[in-house]
Amino acid sequence: MKRRDFLSRSSAALIPAAALASASAPRAASGGIPVVRKGQPTLKGRIWKAVKWSMIQPRDLSVHDQFRMALDTGFDGITITAPGVYDLKEVLEAQDKTGIPIHNVNVANHWKIRLTDPDPAVRDAALLETIDALKFTHDVGGSSILQVIGKVTDPVNENHAQVWERSTEQLKKALPTAAQLGVHIACENVANDFCYNAGLWKSYIDQFHSCWLGAFFDIGNLDRFGGSANWIKALGHRIVKLDVKDHNHDTQKNCALFEGHVDWAAVQSALLAVNFSGWATAEVPGGDATRLKEVAANMDKALGLA
Repeated sequence: MKRRDFLSRSSAALIPAAALASASAPRAASGGIPVVRKGQPTLKGRIWKAVKWSMIQPRDLSVHDQFRMALDTGFDGITITAPGVYDLKEVLEAQDKTGIPIHNVNVANHWKIRLTDPDPAVRDAALLETIDALKFTHDVGGSSILQVIGKVTDPVNENHAQVWERSTEQLKKALPTAAQLGVHIACENVANDFCYNAGLWKSYIDQFHSCWLGAFFDIGNLDRFGGSANWIKALGHRIVKLDVKDHNHDTQKNCALFEGHVDWAAVQSALLAVNFSGWATAEVPGGDATRLKEVAANMDKALGLA
């Protein structure tokens, strides 16, 4: 199977979502390591594990060696950042020589150069960067970009309504390129005070009426807002890909897997319920090869892939 065919088949399945869950559900208890009982359905063979390039250490490794380490430590793919971070030729050579695919590209400056900035010139610059990221992703054979759509910064110049309106306007301009290139715009609503309610997030995504725009769902970041399993059931087919981390509700900080309160058994059940199949990317403290092997093994346990 060609790399692009493989990647295109790994997006979220288009199955109707489960009923909307309440965002006011009680705090998830610490899930620990879930036990998969014999005969139960699992996510094995339905989810591919990826690592973010920023987790791979030491940071002075060549691009080829970064990709090689990702492959050798048990990951199926890698996610990088663009534009302006990686040289396209160098990335293509590393990918071809190691055989590990780039499944996703994070938009490089979406926090600083925002689609929702009060300055229209900055919003236009952000749109150009989104389009450049889509083109870079297409050139390396990836299937999505991770796009933080903006940030609620103050009640006057960049409030919730303005973030909704401005990001919607700009993303509608980017969607024709996404559709033409066959690359999903996978949006995140993390740490930006936007749509921290599953119903709102569904409405935001649905207004685009496009299969090329969905959610890049972060399990750890959204667990504190009613439980990740409830969000997954509510969003259903809108979830394009997953970021995987844990969250400690007592400290209100994200953390490594099994150091927080995410109920991983419930997460597995929810992903099965919405028929999710696709990529899950680790976003936890990284390190050398020993540490990355540990992360890969913990992802297997958390998602029932072993």
